[in-house]
Amino acid sequence: MIKDSLKKRYFYKLSTNVAGLFIGMVHQAIVPRWLGPKVYGDFSFLTNFFNQLLSFFDMGTSICFYTKLSQKPKEYKLVSFYGYFMGLVGVSILIFVIIARLWGVYPILWPDQKLYYVYMAVFFALLTWVASIINQITDAYGFTVAAEIGKLLQKVIGLVLIAALFLSTKLNLFTYFLYNYAVMFLLIVIFGLVIKKYDYEILKNSKLRLSEVKKYINEFYTYAHPLAVYSLFAMVTGIFDRWLLQIYGGSIQQGFYGFSLQLCALCFIFSGTMTPLFMREFAIASQDNNIERMQALFKRQVPLFCAITAFLACFISVQAHKIVYLFGGAKYADAAAVIAILSFFPIYQTYGQLSGSVFYVTGQTRLYRNIGIVFMLIGVPATYFLIAPISMLGLNLGAKGLAIKTILMAVVAVNVQLYFNAKHLGFSFWRSLVQQTLSILVLWILAFLVTFVGDNIFGLYYKFLVNFALELALYTLALLPLLYFWPKIFGIAENDMKILFNMGIFKKRIKW
Repeated sequence: MIKDSLKKRYFYKLSTNVAGLFIGMVHQAIVPRWLGPKVYGDFSFLTNFFNQLLSFFDMGTSICFYTKLSQKPKEYKLVSFYGYFMGLVGVSILIFVIIARLWGVYPILWPDQKLYYVYMAVFFALLTWVASIINQITDAYGFTVAAEIGKLLQKVIGLVLIAALFLSTKLNLFTYFLYNYAVMFLLIVIFGLVIKKYDYEILKNSKLRLSEVKKYINEFYTYAHPLAVYSLFAMVTGIFDRWLLQIYGGSIQQGFYGFSLQLCALCFIFSGTMTPLFMREFAIASQDNNIERMQALFKRQVPLFCAITAFLACFISVQAHKIVYLFGGAKYADAAAVIAILSFFPIYQTYGQLSGSVFYVTGQTRLYRNIGIVFMLIGVPATYFLIAPISMLGLNLGAKGLAIKTILMAVVAVNVQLYFNAKHLGFSFWRSLVQQTLSILVLWILAFLVTFVGDNIFGLYYKFLVNFALELALYTLALLPLLYFWPKIFGIAENDMKILFNMGIFKKRIKW
């Protein structure tokens, strides 16, 4: 076992993801623009379908696997058992697609999609899932530093490949799927080499006795069966949302939504880095029944990383029109409103993942399920009302409608989760809610004022790249006084700012 500190592991994850942010920006500037909204929409629709299907088969078992492996790292046969389970899931999904083809229902499930692209989407989703599980193994065993170095290498190679496809004018939906196969397979190989280097025993203990299989099935069933119904609802509603958008909006609206979702996901890069590490530390504290440690982890990490996500999200929301032209071009102009709305989703995705992991780690899966199902049921008629045409009693908002539904459901559901976590861990829900709301409101107002000044005083509105960079720099500088004088609004403890205060840069602090 590698005993790297949480800070060191987070630093390497963060460094990789910062580099990945810039690489992802280049990727986003190439692929949607070249493929166009329709083709990019087809890719987004198909990959979302099978990601949702995989989430159903997963049923939270991957989080159970990560939690148990973090708590019992020497139980190598747990890895073997889950490997067999993953193989079974992969075969089941392939059989599902084959049956859909034989029964002739595939045109209903995947409207206006070619069948061979459906198969390509299946393999891409499976490769992505396998890579994410192996990445969880590296985190659970503390191999984070080596794994992150490998991920950085994979990202750089991926950037070279996508640039080569673009420059050779060979980039289309078929070659884009092949590109994704190549980079995901490379990542799996890199993770495998890291595991082999640091703990070869993980790979050697593959034989399982029948009694061990029964034991693991019972453990995973006990942990995950409350989530079976939840996973079913999540799959159905997740597929329904995008399917309804495909029916009433078509591939172009699908492309606007997928394009916006991918751009807004860049905001999640910093907090997404912390999620598996937070879960590992929380799982260890939970194993020791250390409520004080769990409360400290939650109060210190969750508000801070939500504020970091909000910093980027609020800026992207205000800058939506410029971002569309920078990354997608004129073809995606109608996606600006979608980005402005959907940019807030990563904030609540951060809260959802970090706060939701508490339910998993502490075994409150039934409560987590019940909260989720309630809001998924509310979301179904909301999706129909916002997307359906006016002649069918809808608002015909297309991708904008789905974005509105997504953010509204996320805000309410995440804060209900927060209420129960606050109650379980013994801290003030209302104080957390005020801090969350204030941090988002202050950051959005700051981003709006900076953008207004930049666009109307500097007069650089049509020089998109220069203006975007300048306003981002001003936005960052304008935030610094708030961080120094009012750190708690962003979830930062006063002790974290102690060095800055001791330097004598600021003599006063506003108490909150």
